[in-house]
Amino acid sequence: MVRAAIFLDRDGVINEAIIHDGKPYAPVHLNELRLIEGVPFVLQQFYDAGFINVVVTNQPDISTGKQNWSDLNVIHSNLLSKLNLATIKVCPHVNFHQCSCRKPKPGLLLQAAEELEIDLSQSFMIGDRWSDIAAGQAAGCKLNFFIDYGYDENQPIEPYISVKSLSDAADKIFETIKL
Repeated sequence: MVRAAIFLDRDGVINEAIIHDGKPYAPVHLNELRLIEGVPFVLQQFYDAGFINVVVTNQPDISTGKQNWSDLNVIHSNLLSKLNLATIKVCPHVNFHQCSCRKPKPGLLLQAAEELEIDLSQSFMIGDRWSDIAAGQAAGCKLNFFIDYGYDENQPIEPYISVKSLSDAADKIFETIKL
């Protein structure tokens, strides 16, 4: 049975990003992880509506040595135990590696779609960086939602829908599927 998914970036969408000099960074240890208010409720709403919730996240701190797999797995185990998520797909690479899984490339979404029988054309991507939106566009997601925190970095290329939060994106998704 092929179903639709909600693809979510992790840092800045599910949990708070750590901001340094106008740029977002990932928590490295579990004690730095802070869920964004309302996230468990919104993910449950998506699940109840029949969506598969999938986190797709670049975690280059693995390749740079700032984080190890053990600490990352502890964070992800914590998220999986608290939130209604089907899976968390991770790219541990930096741009230098030229991999197919690092967003803005769609590899993580394509991998999840194959493994979980997801219809990408009926799925949605929610992210807070231009690369999240580009990955959703490249994968063929129905709509892509950009949570604009005003980071000091590139903005996404249209088309996308700008939102203020995951909850705001959820409201727009539920409006779309009722049409």
